[in-house]
Amino acid sequence: MRVSIIGQGYVGLTIAVGAASAGHQVIGFDINASLVSNLNSGISHIEGISNDEINKFLGNGMFQATDDPAKLDTSDVIVIAVPTPLTEDRQPDLSFVHAAADLIQRCVKKPVLVVNESTSYPGTLRKEIAARISTVSHLYAASPERVDPGNSQWGTKSTPRLIGGLTPEAVAKAKEFYSTFCDSVIEVSSPEVAEAAKLFENTFRQVNIALVNEFVQIAQELGISGREVLDAAATKPYGFMEFNPGPGVGGHCIPVDPTYLAHVANQVGVPATFIKRANEVNLAMPAYVVKRVIAGVGGSVKGKSVVVVGVSYKANVADTRETPAASIIDLLRQAGATVNWHDPLVASWRGEESSALGASDVAVVVTKHDVVSVADIEKSSYVFDCTGSIAGADGI
Repeated sequence: MRVSIIGQGYVGLTIAVGAASAGHQVIGFDINASLVSNLNSGISHIEGISNDEINKFLGNGMFQATDDPAKLDTSDVIVIAVPTPLTEDRQPDLSFVHAAADLIQRCVKKPVLVVNESTSYPGTLRKEIAARISTVSHLYAASPERVDPGNSQWGTKSTPRLIGGLTPEAVAKAKEFYSTFCDSVIEVSSPEVAEAAKLFENTFRQVNIALVNEFVQIAQELGISGREVLDAAATKPYGFMEFNPGPGVGGHCIPVDPTYLAHVANQVGVPATFIKRANEVNLAMPAYVVKRVIAGVGGSVKGKSVVVVGVSYKANVADTRETPAASIIDLLRQAGATVNWHDPLVASWRGEESSALGASDVAVVVTKHDVVSVADIEKSSYVFDCTGSIAGADGI
């Protein structure tokens, strides 16, 4: 098949490589001209996708990146894999999805299968994509992405894929396509079910992370180790699932997807109380971390040198989207500290460069990459560890 994928970020490029590896001719469309140029030069920007892979598919003609929307008209399948972020007031932002739909409306003149992989609330495929494209009778399916950056066990091939379509023909075409590079393709009764399943998966994680984050604060005031309690609870062989506390949540899914579910819940008159409370707890964790740091150094960080270790949202990946490190740094600076950050996987971020680890007054470990030395962290006079990975350190 001739496949075009709109968006060449973590999701889009991953799908492009999967489709090309199955023998499809793939066009990776993106509006970022620099990204397109790098891809066509064999330079990958995604962990887990090597330059060698990109060069292999460029060399055999199975992949080409472009910012020319006219090339979409050669497709049999078009996959939408664009961001679905939040606005400044933390409401769903479908502007990228709308732009992709408008691009298809404008440039694709023959019927194709349109698949939305971008995570959004139930009804997005039907009301926000298909309803915007009126000139051609396309087939429409939803197959929300399940990409987990840095996960070597569960990738595009091994992770079960959900498919829901507006018609049986769309479902059949989508299953035919995804079955070429996914081990398990599961059909559900509608695109709304597929869309809701993705939101619930990450809402489940958000709510449970918030629960343990709230619990460790209770344990701290009770004078016991919250992490020891959680480890003890995890010895039960049934009825318990282990989640770990931390400085908040980050990335492209957990801080965002529950808000999309809460949004559609409000639209149908159901107050999403658990979801809203979970968001509140996790968004408040950076302030809790800073409060604990200040208490740990005697009541003030004014004038103290602080290094924040790890600004990506997750260990061993370079993704800084929605990272709680941003709020922790801002709050520490507001409290009068001189703050630098160290992250060997992130060259630059927010207009700043990674600093070397040294003898700071305070080290706040937000994310612990394997390549970061504990001995280097412990050069600081006081260490606050949000990850539970440094023995003897103060922390969550």
